[in-house]
Amino acid sequence: MADNELLRNLDKLHTTELGVVRIQRNLSLDTDDVISWCKNKINSEKAVISKNGKNWYINVDDCILTVNAYSYTVITAHKAYV
Repeated sequence: MADNELLRNLDKLHTTELGVVRIQRNLSLDTDDVISWCKNKINSEKAVISKNGKNWYINVDDCILTVNAYSYTVITAHKAYV
């Protein structure tokens, strides 16, 4: 996987309390540590990372994570429907 800005700054990844709830609900996650879950997905060999405007989009394991490119806030995540 190509080295990119998002991977170099993975330690800055965070979200809000509402973000945690939204991500858990949208992906039916049963973990309380949503950020660790997201970091693992972003670091995955299967992750396809693209940047469009002010956001990073990570497509991995049938889900799409949206991360703000400036603040490294996980904005939302949803299942990728094919």
